Amino acid sequence: MKNFDVQSIGLTVSAERAFDYISQPANLPKWTNAFSRADANSANLVTANGDVSIALQTVTSREAGSVDWLMTFPDGAVATAYSRITPNGADESIYSFVLMAPPVPLEALEGALEAQKVILATELENLKGILAA
Repeated sequence: MKNFDVQSIGLTVSAERAFDYISQPANLPKWTNAFSRADANSANLVTANGDVSIALQTVTSREAGSVDWLMTFPDGAVATAYSRITPNGADESIYSFVLMAPPVPLEALEGALEAQKVILATELENLKGILAA
């Protein structure tokens, strides 16, 4: 069973501008459905059972164009998300996102990942619209 999905989107802004926006945790609620609040150390993750407070670590490398997130849940489970911004000329870039399966029991894994794939596609379109404005 596949436990990841990779999606990408072309952006009509430079890699530097995309990195500046994406690397700021406070912007997560603006382009994702997963967060109702986020800062440099914590976030509120939106779930079917309401908001869950989590520890959030954003790991970035401007040189590599990478923006990764480590999310630690109250029970100690850790979820990860990995992304990269790649230059595509002077004023365009490509944003790729590796969606990892959420930390759920194996029997729920396939359904959870499939649902997240659809959500991610919409979120990437939201991000593209925000950066193009």
